Amino acid sequence: MRTLLFLFFSVFTSVCVFAQEPASAVKGVTYGVGAPKKGGVSVVKMQKIVNEKGAYTGVIKGVVKEVCQEKGCWMRLEAENGETMMVRFLDYGFFMPGNIVGHTVMLEGEAKKKEVSVKQQQHYAEDAGKSREEIERITTPKIEIQFIAKGVRVVE
Repeated sequence: MRTLLFLFFSVFTSVCVFAQEPASAVKGVTYGVGAPKKGGVSVVKMQKIVNEKGAYTGVIKGVVKEVCQEKGCWMRLEAENGETMMVRFLDYGFFMPGNIVGHTVMLEGEAKKKEVSVKQQQHYAEDAGKSREEIERITTPKIEIQFIAKGVRVVE
């Protein structure tokens, strides 16, 4: 019995000692393959390119308005015109910390228009912590520009 207790205590102590602290969004931190420190187009300029050409591949810069509160699997960037744009991460290869809201980021990836179903919109709203009433008001699919990021860098 003593041996079992000692083994349990040893494993518990090891887990506590080697546990990783949650990621924190601070200037210079990168996620995925990272992104350049400078350059990039604004969210509005990128949206204009997608509307004209159907897609955009490259670097954008924007301020994080919202992030998935469940595990950081998506975020929304605020455009200069006050709208927001959905950002997801290539193959769910990385996630964003909850404290990234309000930070300016550079993202590298690809944007295109996508139809988002009612079910998916409601899922995003639920992940964002919206009220049941707000979620139930979502009743029609919508077309939106989505950015699939392969890398993110916090710049401010």
